Amino acid sequence: MRIKEVHWSKMEASVILPILKKKLAFLSGGKDRRSGLILTIPLCLEQTNMDELSVTLDYLLSIPSEKCKARGFTVIVDGRKSQWNVVKTVVVMLQVILVSANKLTRYIEPCQLTEDFGGSLTYDHMDWLNKRLVFEKFTKESTSLLDELALINNGSDKGNQQEKERSVDLNFLPSVDPETVLQTGHELLSELQQRRFNGSDGGVSWSPMDDELLAQPQVMKLLDSLREQYTRYQEVCRQRSKRTQLEEIQQKVMQVVNWLEGPGSEQLRAQWGIGDSIRASQALQQKHEEIESQHSEWFAVYVELNQQIAALLNAGDEEDLVELKSLQQQLSDVCYRQASQLEFRQNLLQAALEFHGVAQDLSQQLDGLLGMLCVDVAPADGASIQQTLKLLEEKLKSVDVGLQGLREKGQGLLDQISNQASWAYGKDVTIENKENVDHIQGVMEDMQLRKQRCEDMVDVRRLKMLQMVQLFKCEEDAAQAVEWLSELLDALLKTHIRLGDDAQETKVLLEKHRKFVDVAQSTYDYGRQLLQATVVLCQSLRCTSRSSGDTLPRLNRVWKQFTIASEERVHRLEMAIAFHSNAEKILQDCPEEPEAINDEEQFDEIEAVGKSLLDRLTVPVVYPDGTEQYFGSPSDMASTAEHIRDRMKLVSLKRQQLRHPEMVTTES
Repeated sequence: MRIKEVHWSKMEASVILPILKKKLAFLSGGKDRRSGLILTIPLCLEQTNMDELSVTLDYLLSIPSEKCKARGFTVIVDGRKSQWNVVKTVVVMLQVILVSANKLTRYIEPCQLTEDFGGSLTYDHMDWLNKRLVFEKFTKESTSLLDELALINNGSDKGNQQEKERSVDLNFLPSVDPETVLQTGHELLSELQQRRFNGSDGGVSWSPMDDELLAQPQVMKLLDSLREQYTRYQEVCRQRSKRTQLEEIQQKVMQVVNWLEGPGSEQLRAQWGIGDSIRASQALQQKHEEIESQHSEWFAVYVELNQQIAALLNAGDEEDLVELKSLQQQLSDVCYRQASQLEFRQNLLQAALEFHGVAQDLSQQLDGLLGMLCVDVAPADGASIQQTLKLLEEKLKSVDVGLQGLREKGQGLLDQISNQASWAYGKDVTIENKENVDHIQGVMEDMQLRKQRCEDMVDVRRLKMLQMVQLFKCEEDAAQAVEWLSELLDALLKTHIRLGDDAQETKVLLEKHRKFVDVAQSTYDYGRQLLQATVVLCQSLRCTSRSSGDTLPRLNRVWKQFTIASEERVHRLEMAIAFHSNAEKILQDCPEEPEAINDEEQFDEIEAVGKSLLDRLTVPVVYPDGTEQYFGSPSDMASTAEHIRDRMKLVSLKRQQLRHPEMVTTES
């Protein structure tokens, strides 16, 4: 019958699990005709412990919702397998009315009764108990986790500024893994939605964890709250992680800055010299490379930090942008300044090494030149004189170039030394620089004096040899002029062949030929002047020319041949101009001057000029010695002649058209 009033407290199934396993009472999920839940107490032959029964009842009655409790309960005390005094005790304790088993259907539908009372409702107590344990464990863990997450999230919201000012507390982590709890909740909710809480896989039954018992709504509500708090918690973790990363970056930035502005700068302050030789400069370079190697390790940290800061800036919360940019700017300023100082020092040492290298090379060149000048040279022929003088000039020129290079290197080095004060950290470097400046200027002055002494000796040697060199040079250049003139003659005969396709082109060829002749004339005049200079030099040196004496006859002979060939070329081009000009007048359609076109004499003149030109192409150039030479090859002459014949054919055709105009009309 109905329970009028029952007192219960909230407890957990896991605490009283041994008692619940005894199945002293249970909620089968069935309902009476008033929708009240059915509480079944199956008494057995063994003595029932009233305390355990009371605990079981308290737990079971704490499960339903307040709405469900308001509808009351129907308690079925099954005393068929128990003693009467036990049944009586239970009945008195629960204050219920006794009815027989066969009258249960007055209050309860058979479908709401279990098989023990002749009903069809299926109930598995261990299955229910196991799922109840899962539900309560999830409820307990999720509730505890929600409290922890809320505490963490609310604390983070309220103490955001204080959090930034202290190190990260490792105790802020929740006691259980939120992902695990969420997964458990989703699995539980899925099972609640797919089947009854205590139903079998294939059967249909009421569940004491149905909507009336708030199982599914509670799980859903807890999952929603968990997701919300866990999302906030993840954001808190992200913010704290970002803060931690920012603090680590700031710490590393200060480490880089402190080292560069401290030990790194001290190392550079101690290095000011440039050395007084190649070996000394190389030793200083090696020391500087060691300093650079130490800096490179910190620069590598700078690159990594800069990338991390750039990534955070891209991710970018506005509240951190100012601080990140400030860190990035501070780090970049210090690193770039230190890198510039390292580069400045490296460039200075490299310039010093180059200066000492140029000075050493120049010193060796001056030694070699002086040794050559101290030996009296008596050349046996002009070639040796020319070779000796050339070598002397080359050495002197090399010395000039070397001294100029030394001055440039020295001035550049002095300029760099004067700029050292720009990054001396307030240190007066005048004393250190004075020694370097004096050394550089002393080296350049010494080299200048040595070079001047060598130049004086070279002038004396040059005066002795210059006239003989000029003599041989004039003879060689005269011979070269003959060769050039011969080449021009050869080019004239082999390549100056074309007569042009029209009058304009032929005029251009004629103009080019005249310029070509001017070049040949200049070459001939140059050769004549050289030969005249040779005579004067021989008279001055009181010696005879060492040449064979055939240079002047060769020059005159080649020039005569060139002149004859050139004149022939001019005649042919002038005839070609006359031929093309008259032919073009005939072939052009000039209705304004019909009498000019009808003049038969013009056609005859064109034909005569064309034939004369063709005949001239077959005539060779005859030199005074009787030798003959043709312009170009036979194929070249044939090609030129063929073009002239084609033009003559066109003129002839034009002549026929004028004589018989009706033939043109008919053909048209």
